[in-house]
Amino acid sequence: MNKRPKNLDMNQLAKRIVDEAVGDEPVTPPPPETNQTAADKRRLDGLKGGVARAEKLTAEQRSEIAKLAASVRWHKVD
Repeated sequence: MNKRPKNLDMNQLAKRIVDEAVGDEPVTPPPPETNQTAADKRRLDGLKGGVARAEKLTAEQRSEIAKLAASVRWHKVD
């Protein structure tokens, strides 16, 4: 079964469920294409931000953040 879009109103969702049950599944529009250069720029900006944040923090602050992250990782409940 395909994932249903979350932005359908109740009537559209009901029609889609009936169409799937009957076998007349409607054509789903293709996902919007992303602008690759914009995606690359966002990634590059994100990489820069992590370095800039690390430079601003003191060694003690970085240590506290790392301890908290390790604690969350090891005590995670599944």
